[in-house]
Amino acid sequence: MSADGGNLCVYFKGAPEKVLNRCSRILINGTENEFTENYKKEVQAANDKFGAMGERVLAFARCSLPVSKYPKDSYKFDMVTWKKWGLAVPQTVSDYENEAGSFPLHDLCLIGLISLNDPPRIKVDLSVNKCRSAGIKVIMVTGDQAPTAAAIAQKVNIIKHPQKEFHNMMKAGMDE
Repeated sequence: MSADGGNLCVYFKGAPEKVLNRCSRILINGTENEFTENYKKEVQAANDKFGAMGERVLAFARCSLPVSKYPKDSYKFDMVTWKKWGLAVPQTVSDYENEAGSFPLHDLCLIGLISLNDPPRIKVDLSVNKCRSAGIKVIMVTGDQAPTAAAIAQKVNIIKHPQKEFHNMMKAGMDE
């Protein structure tokens, strides 16, 4: 931000798998640093840890916009077609920066992750057991990341043998 507060800033929030691949920098102790492979591994480890606990994880990023290109009072941001920019991965701001009304959705700075505890409703595990005993196959449909979904499914008795869950089997195979 400029000293006079003239800059605008884009903030981006969403699922880590959607936000992290748009970041080229990471905020550490108030300073923007290159989002190196080591930092990416640390962030992914934190994401995996939160997910394994059944937490829902969100990633947050930002990008300060230069006043010279994005004047606060006169720039017309395109709020209709912005979702089309950056669908191809990998991509950078330079791929769409000359489109009228565009703003950065890449080369962002990762601010951090936050995890939210959203526990299953009370007695869902008992309902799952009753359904199974009645011969009903129980499945779970979710938009959560796989580790989060697996942890929640285990809490409500959908996954009876967590060691046989796909991601745990893959992880065990990698550790050998």
